[in-house]
Amino acid sequence: MQRKHLVTGTALLLTAALAGAAIAQGQAPKPPSGGYLGAAAPDTYRILPQAPVEGTIRYDADRKAFANTRKLKDTPRWDLAITDVNQFAMPKHMACALGVELTAQNAPKTLAILSKMAPDVGYATNHPKDIYQRKRPYLIDEGPICVPKDPLLAASPDYPSGHATWGWTVALVLAELAPDRATEILIRGRAFGESRMVCGVHNMSAVEAARTNASALVAGLHGSAQFRADMEAAREEVAKARAAGPAPDAAACAKEAELTKSSPYY
Repeated sequence: MQRKHLVTGTALLLTAALAGAAIAQGQAPKPPSGGYLGAAAPDTYRILPQAPVEGTIRYDADRKAFANTRKLKDTPRWDLAITDVNQFAMPKHMACALGVELTAQNAPKTLAILSKMAPDVGYATNHPKDIYQRKRPYLIDEGPICVPKDPLLAASPDYPSGHATWGWTVALVLAELAPDRATEILIRGRAFGESRMVCGVHNMSAVEAARTNASALVAGLHGSAQFRADMEAAREEVAKARAAGPAPDAAACAKEAELTKSSPYY
């Protein structure tokens, strides 16, 4: 049986590689020919803790987290989770944290890094996903989710979260490019991943594993001379974009900061 992992939204920055090519169930995918790493990509299946199974502490914690976060439906945090469904809009999601929205006009080199590393993120996510085949939480327990319960979503495994892996990878890259805003950027990156738990489409363990997943990937990316060179070129570009502005709406940013300052763990 072959699967193609779900990516929701309109392709703005990422290539189709983020979704991953169709891979035979249980068979390790080949490292991407694109991206920065290729065969040098870290084996995230071996790095991540095993996906929770029934009867374990983490499995029970996942079910409790899903049940407890259903109370967030129709709250402002739920609305933010709906906004965060569009993983292709990370520059917009990060605008308040960074102090400016990066665009093709003011930051083409930076957006090119995000696009080029997309196949690496896809491989880091899809390899363990295909092996574990963990069900999403709403397929285990009844409860509302912030997106339609369609067959494509159900067919895409839970562990680790691709959205959260992507969000934390982007956050780590931007934090390096704007270290004086690293705290705000990483808070937003954490919240972006947690939106998947608020939304009800990923388990808590899948979101937490995604941060380990992304961190391992970024460590690997720094082994690429091309990645390091591209980052150096992007550093000056981001500084100029921040200086030129315009700054995002202060009132909207204050509301976002209030929503993202705490994790939705109960």
